[in-house]
Amino acid sequence: MSQTIAELTEAMNAFVRAKGWYAAESIHPQTPRNLAISLSLEANEVLEHFQWRDPTPDALTESDGRDLGGELADVALYLLQLASVSGIDLEQAILAKLKANYDRDWHR
Repeated sequence: MSQTIAELTEAMNAFVRAKGWYAAESIHPQTPRNLAISLSLEANEVLEHFQWRDPTPDALTESDGRDLGGELADVALYLLQLASVSGIDLEQAILAKLKANYDRDWHR
């Protein structure tokens, strides 16, 4: 079942609301700063899957792929939430960045 960025963002927001993390008294305040830190920490957990080895996609076991997928999902969820609380339309930001990258000179 495919979902749009907007649908994934709403699902993520529903989860965070259900946990009470948007409440003013939450011990996990969902501020841009805290979310950016969490995003970075989760991105570093992706690196742990490649530390001390350089597996090709064929060399990843089913378990490796499942674990890596979980970490990538964590990164994506924090990215969606950071964009959401910052008022950034992530879909438009991605499209604008792709357009800018097409025009970018990568040989410098």
